[in-house]
Amino acid sequence: MSVWLHDSDFSAPLESSEGELLSVSVSVEPKLLEDLLEALAQLQFPINPQIYHDAALRYVYPDGREQIVPTTLVDFPAYATRLPDIKRLLAAYGFPPDAVQVTGMLDDIHGETAQESTPTPAPEHAAKVFRLKHLHACATH
Repeated sequence: MSVWLHDSDFSAPLESSEGELLSVSVSVEPKLLEDLLEALAQLQFPINPQIYHDAALRYVYPDGREQIVPTTLVDFPAYATRLPDIKRLLAAYGFPPDAVQVTGMLDDIHGETAQESTPTPAPEHAAKVFRLKHLHACATH
């Protein structure tokens, strides 16, 4: 018997009566960050946003070429039952639905720096999109 945790120990999602605990990530142009934070402040439940000013979206095309697009990411935890409210509010403030990426909290915590995201505002014909929380991480991928 081992006292060490294995990857299989993290397969069950974190859940409560409000559903699975998720990691919500919103990609926003730096000039719209204040508008996004104002929108999030209108939610009827507390959030604790983490802001990544030096983030990037990395587009990987079928032909192997890549494109790096600087962005600001705002990440915060939310329960699954809150997602409709979050998406409605962001739409009311003019943020496109594809600016939001949702992953399971444990997947986010145990994931690599680059996370495949779907959907994201992607240049035409992009095969995969990765969110990088720190632009300098682009040099290592």
